[in-house]
Amino acid sequence: QVQLVESGGGSVQAGGSLRLSCTASRSTYCMAWFRQGPGKEREGVARIYTSTRYGGALYADSVKGRYSLFQRYDTNTVYLHGTGLQLEETAIYYCAAKLRGHPCTLSNDDYEYWGQGTQVTVSS
Repeated sequence: QVQLVESGGGSVQAGGSLRLSCTASRSTYCMAWFRQGPGKEREGVARIYTSTRYGGALYADSVKGRYSLFQRYDTNTVYLHGTGLQLEETAIYYCAAKLRGHPCTLSNDDYEYWGQGTQVTVSS
């Protein structure tokens, strides 16, 4: 079992930045961020391998070049930073984790544990 505690979020103006963090109660194999906007399905945003200190990150095409996902290995914490936020990125952002083994893609089905979600509202 693992508990995930998210922080960050809130209101941001269009073009502004996003800073989220998620701390796991134990070490994990990989962690990811997903988001679900109003009336939309939950979609993967970014993933990072957390089983090693230098795990690689994967990004959805929609956030490539604007978002960065990195970890603080010793504290089982991952950080999602984004810039140039757009109105359509208003969503509940969820942290997810998997304890062991592949796959670790941006598919909802790959992850066993989920945080409670944190609201990000982008306004004009």
